Amino acid sequence: MNKNQRLWICVFLAVCSLFLFSGCGSAPTPATTPATAPNPKIINITYVKAPLNVPSIIQKKQQLFEREFGKDKIEVKFPEITVGSKQTEALAAGALDFTHALGGTSAILAAANGVDLKIIGIYSRAPKAFVVLAKDPAIQKITDLKGKKVAGPKGTILHQLILAALAKNGMKPGDIEFVSMDLPSSSAALMNGSVAAALSAGPDAIRAEKAGARILTTGEGLVEATIVTAVRGEFLQKHPALVKRFMQVHAASLEYIKINLPGALSATAAETGLPLEAVRQMFPLYDFNPAIKPSDIDELKRTQDFLIQNGMLKKTIEIEKLIAPIK
Repeated sequence: MNKNQRLWICVFLAVCSLFLFSGCGSAPTPATTPATAPNPKIINITYVKAPLNVPSIIQKKQQLFEREFGKDKIEVKFPEITVGSKQTEALAAGALDFTHALGGTSAILAAANGVDLKIIGIYSRAPKAFVVLAKDPAIQKITDLKGKKVAGPKGTILHQLILAALAKNGMKPGDIEFVSMDLPSSSAALMNGSVAAALSAGPDAIRAEKAGARILTTGEGLVEATIVTAVRGEFLQKHPALVKRFMQVHAASLEYIKINLPGALSATAAETGLPLEAVRQMFPLYDFNPAIKPSDIDELKRTQDFLIQNGMLKKTIEIEKLIAPIK
């Protein structure tokens, strides 16, 4: 028996014990119809490796979902859809079954607009990994951004971060000129002087810092940066057992990371193109515990308030009805 085989036996036993002794005090699983539908031929799961999605990288590298669902001759595909709105559009169209690493903002916006999705776990929480960057030496604090351009992705955790930072410093959204850009474009605009600040996270933030950018603030104390795992509602209704197995595989990957952390970080560095030392530096910023805690629900409610207050959402939804914990 080689090292990898022994490692996976340890992971399997750890996960088995987790499910044997879990359940006390956990939230009830919402009622679903009996799984009478035949298994699908294909399961589509988003593959999002940034900012530093170590579990997804390990799941892909180790072919964990393929091994699990291959038992039933189900093919697994991993479309690389990284933008939250595009993920939920694909979910609504039936082109995706699981959005694995979806921003809480995107999940709420989609659900409020009629997309049938259920949050089945928390993917990560990483407030310190989401940052506001500046380069100009004259900009040392958030208040120095008054009247200046700030670039970042609109309607996201990062957008929520800058508005929370403004409010904390007695400023209003109109005190800055917000320019909607994706992360690489935001960093490029900052470095060429087109904007005074950029919203960033993960590898993009590391690269910008190496090129001379500085952190004005992280999300600590401002946002929890809650990323979720969601499933298409119809898929959960028809295939609850497959959804449970999905979450069991996810749990197994987390156990693998604990047991083989150096190897997991090396694989992450290779996949993201980041130096290994940068990955080691960033990893402790992430909480990958998938359990949905009351504090997570509270944070999602605060996120919904942010969307309402800033005109990105017209009506509220009941956050608890989005939650479908799998046990």
